[in-house]
Amino acid sequence: MLIVHHLNNSRSHRIVWLCEELGIDCELVKHLRDPDSQRSPDSLKTVHPLGKAPVIEHNGQKIVESEAIIEYICNVCADGRLSMKPTSPEYGQYQQWLAFAEGTLFPGLLVDLVDAWTGRGNPDLMGFFDVETAKNHRFAEDALAGQDYLLESGFSAADINLGWALEFSECRGWLRDYPALQAYVERLRARPACRKAISYGGPQDLSVFSAGAR
Repeated sequence: MLIVHHLNNSRSHRIVWLCEELGIDCELVKHLRDPDSQRSPDSLKTVHPLGKAPVIEHNGQKIVESEAIIEYICNVCADGRLSMKPTSPEYGQYQQWLAFAEGTLFPGLLVDLVDAWTGRGNPDLMGFFDVETAKNHRFAEDALAGQDYLLESGFSAADINLGWALEFSECRGWLRDYPALQAYVERLRARPACRKAISYGGPQDLSVFSAGAR
């Protein structure tokens, strides 16, 4: 049995959604953020030393990191569905987009959030990150102009990984100037498995991270 540790209003929504897309039965263990600090609860610290979600347990292993978990589930639990084999002509694009969400797009958004929460203390630092974050959104906007999903072959796990990051972008006010990304997020939300993941894992309310948004 695959065990998924899920934190409300967090990246772990991706993993619940992925399991729904793949039709994988899992044991869902829910954890709740502290309503005042929005930090992870102590219950997650008993699961893994990092005390963050998502975490999965499978075959005696505990695995963290969204990208690693996505690839593990797709390839170990689902015979490669929604992933790409190295022999696929789209393998490079798939790996690029799978990594883009956390490796490129999200860091600037997190810095923006922390800066807002701590009082907008360094305009020079944020000037740098704002330029980079705008460039990252433009890159994704241009890639999605004229197509429904990141890969020409259609929906993949890379869309799940990027989708949540863009929902976070939305709550921080970053999607206003990017119509293709707005339409893409709505397309992802409309997927039956995404809606089912929310009914199963609990509603997504990222407005808790919108303070001081653009």
